[in-house]
Amino acid sequence: MQLIFILVAFGACIVGSICGIGGGVIIKPVLDAFGVYSVSTISFMSGCIVLSMTAYSVLKVQIAKESVIEKGTSTFLGIGAAIGGIVGKQLFDIVKNLFDAPNTVGAVQAIVLLIVTLATLIYTINKSKIKTLQVKNPIVCALIGLALGMMSAFLGIGGGPINLVVLYYFFSMETKQAAQNSLYIILLSQLASLIFTLITRSVPEFPIVIFILMVLAGIGGAMAGRAINKKIDGKTVGKLFAALLCVIMLICCYNAWRFLAI
Repeated sequence: MQLIFILVAFGACIVGSICGIGGGVIIKPVLDAFGVYSVSTISFMSGCIVLSMTAYSVLKVQIAKESVIEKGTSTFLGIGAAIGGIVGKQLFDIVKNLFDAPNTVGAVQAIVLLIVTLATLIYTINKSKIKTLQVKNPIVCALIGLALGMMSAFLGIGGGPINLVVLYYFFSMETKQAAQNSLYIILLSQLASLIFTLITRSVPEFPIVIFILMVLAGIGGAMAGRAINKKIDGKTVGKLFAALLCVIMLICCYNAWRFLAI
């Protein structure tokens, strides 16, 4: 079982690095499906793995001078996402405390993620027909980032597919550029969420050895994903992204059923 978790972290971060979705959108629902750890523990572990992976990815493109991150736009998005990460973490705690059964919040997360993923798939299929925008206003960028950060922290997925849709639609970014900017935004939101968790001393219990191995696997996945990304074009990335969305929706359906049935 532990080996499976490590492989999940590795595989998720390969795909997450290629598509710019962070990997948490795969790690979180897959670990939920096994039901070994609590919802809080999985959210925390997933967020930390994604933080490590995105930190490596962003730092590497900067060092290699291959960055296509829009420093102005994405920095304001990132600032908003960092604040949103803190708000999303508090929102998760509020929702968790609303229910007597701890697994109910897992069902809420699964259903919300299912809806978000379905909407993302519909947009992805039809994006060639949709006229995009070119937002420049810093305040609007920060507000968009705030919404993204809240959602990623609440769902424990570290960003997910909604980041790409937002970057496609509001900022007219092409696939690979959107992927890099998405990872940058995820990095800032997850960093803020982790700092808030440490300051408030709300770190859940988690298996330290497995956690460390999964973090290392996540960084390894980011390295492999970066190498693969260089060899494929934007259309291939788009197809991989669409296929991934379908898999995520199936897992979310299973998780929602499992949590509600407990």
